[in-house]
Amino acid sequence: MDIFTSESRSFLYQYLNNASPTGFESSGQQIWLDYLRPYIDSYISDAYGSVVGVINPDAPYKVVIEAHADEISWFVHYISEEGLIYVSRNGGSDHTIAPSKRVNIHTENGMIKAVFGWPAIHTRRAGEEPVPAVKNIFLDCGCISKQEVLDLGIHVGCVITYEDELIELQNRYFCGRALDNRMGGFMIAQVARLLKENNISLPFGLYIVNSVQEEVGLRGAEMIARTINPNVAIITDVTHDTSTPLIDKVQNGDIKCGLGPSLTTGPAVQNNLLKLIINTAKTNDIPFQREAASRSTGTDTDAFAYTNGGIPSCLISLPLRYMHTTVEMTAISDIENVVKLIYHSLQQIAEGQDFRYIK
Repeated sequence: MDIFTSESRSFLYQYLNNASPTGFESSGQQIWLDYLRPYIDSYISDAYGSVVGVINPDAPYKVVIEAHADEISWFVHYISEEGLIYVSRNGGSDHTIAPSKRVNIHTENGMIKAVFGWPAIHTRRAGEEPVPAVKNIFLDCGCISKQEVLDLGIHVGCVITYEDELIELQNRYFCGRALDNRMGGFMIAQVARLLKENNISLPFGLYIVNSVQEEVGLRGAEMIARTINPNVAIITDVTHDTSTPLIDKVQNGDIKCGLGPSLTTGPAVQNNLLKLIINTAKTNDIPFQREAASRSTGTDTDAFAYTNGGIPSCLISLPLRYMHTTVEMTAISDIENVVKLIYHSLQQIAEGQDFRYIK
């Protein structure tokens, strides 16, 4: 099963290097849909930008495989008279990594380059050093007045994304920004491709969902789940690799890149569906790890599980290092195994299958 063909790899780089901030995902969604078109029968999209490729659209039984398309970013919040720009979060942006990062400010006139400035080490006193916080990090785009900034087309509400591109490390990891969770969009697209190329005929309608606005409260999934009203939903997102320094495994679990996808147990995860996926992994010799969610998963799984009277839902997570930074890292082997697990799990779901415990 060849996940990384020359075509799929080219798509991955184009898709990951394109900015897709929360609320402004349209360009990335177009790239994703254009790649998916040969492998689907039809598609739907909604007013906020979630996109769904559909196979067997007339089938009454509906199965979803889903990822989210948006990445964290910043908004222009305040422009000082000196031409410096202060920001507010769009999603869970990490203020501690911002100083010295290069960014793109998205305007109607195109991209404006800027940097997060920070006082030089020579000007800071030990024990009295400022700590990066949303209230004190700022952008410098080379302007010397507020009016000059405004003349560039920059205004309050412009979205800001980090300037960083996808790379590979030791032929083992992909590294870059926004692997959370456009790598998920790549993976579900590969499932659709493999189904088509291997002439796999599913006995139900398959809805390949790339939803928006996960980073601000699972909003896109909430909307599209109501639109589709599926019978089953398999969600893929990222989870923390806890093997690197400064992470407490007692608090965050024991997950490591390269050891396979992680399967979550928790209230939002439907246990019978989880058993099907675990059995599929074992049957097909796909390695997997386990984690537990005490309340919510914090992923689109929650949005699907608790919509439309309850949709049997399951979460397959891709281990990720350094989440919400510009150097997110994931193992190539884990990507391949997530794709394989979804691909084989779909073939274990029967038309009209009832996952309820009590019948």
